[in-house]
Amino acid sequence: MITPELLAQVRRLTIRSRRAVEAVFSGAYRSAFRGHGLEFAEVREYVPGDDVRAIDWNVTARAGKPFIKRFHEERELTVIVAIDLSGSLMFGSRARIKREAAAEAGALVALAAARNRDRVGLLLFTDRVELYLPASKSRARALRLVREMVAFEPEGQGTDLAGALAFLGRVLRRRAILFVVSDWMAGNFDRQLRYIARRHELVSLEVSDPFETELPPTGLVLARDLESGHTAWLDLGARRPRSEWRASQARRARALTDLLLRGRAGRIALSTEAPAAPALIRHFEARAHRH
Repeated sequence: MITPELLAQVRRLTIRSRRAVEAVFSGAYRSAFRGHGLEFAEVREYVPGDDVRAIDWNVTARAGKPFIKRFHEERELTVIVAIDLSGSLMFGSRARIKREAAAEAGALVALAAARNRDRVGLLLFTDRVELYLPASKSRARALRLVREMVAFEPEGQGTDLAGALAFLGRVLRRRAILFVVSDWMAGNFDRQLRYIARRHELVSLEVSDPFETELPPTGLVLARDLESGHTAWLDLGARRPRSEWRASQARRARALTDLLLRGRAGRIALSTEAPAAPALIRHFEARAHRH
């Protein structure tokens, strides 16, 4: 059910994201993700400073003065934003929960793609595919995507990242840029990720909360798994549980790093404590320099 509070949240996110997109984000996105080629636009008279390699010698010969060919970049990129809505994304220890950070990042990408006239679609998933909106160039569709990122109420609580990647592998017929927004707290998705990374460009957006990387020494706490619902008492004041937690998080991070490197995937770290735009812009600018 979409409440007035949710609608207000959608409006705030849309306005904030639009401002960021119109300021600097859209240009960084366009520089990072160029089109697949050039298409002929027109010929015009040569002026000093033009690239002589662009001279159209046939038109020049007929006109008796130099003319050059002009081209437009063929964009028509297909962008899919895939957002994890599993129970673990409802966690947040401070200003906001991980789902809110994920929605902010997804909205920025969707609105930047729409502003650059790329086709943009949305996948929302938990332990099942919750919603799939195929890519479209419609501005109204981009706004709906933002609304769904904020207001959609999933049926599932668990995480099936492998199933989401496999679904995209089946439905995407043309090469796409996939932005997968998740905390990546899932397992057994290696094969599907390698498959999708061979056929599409993959960008991992990893949402985390400071509490997850460094547990505070608060003594006994009753913890609940937001996906399974299981509860347990944890002694966060004891050194051993805290060191075991750090070790398990480090192992998970190393495994994910290795997998994404082998898949040549882009990687962006997002935090519930920081706005998403600066991290995205840094990634886009670095990618533009590499290309």
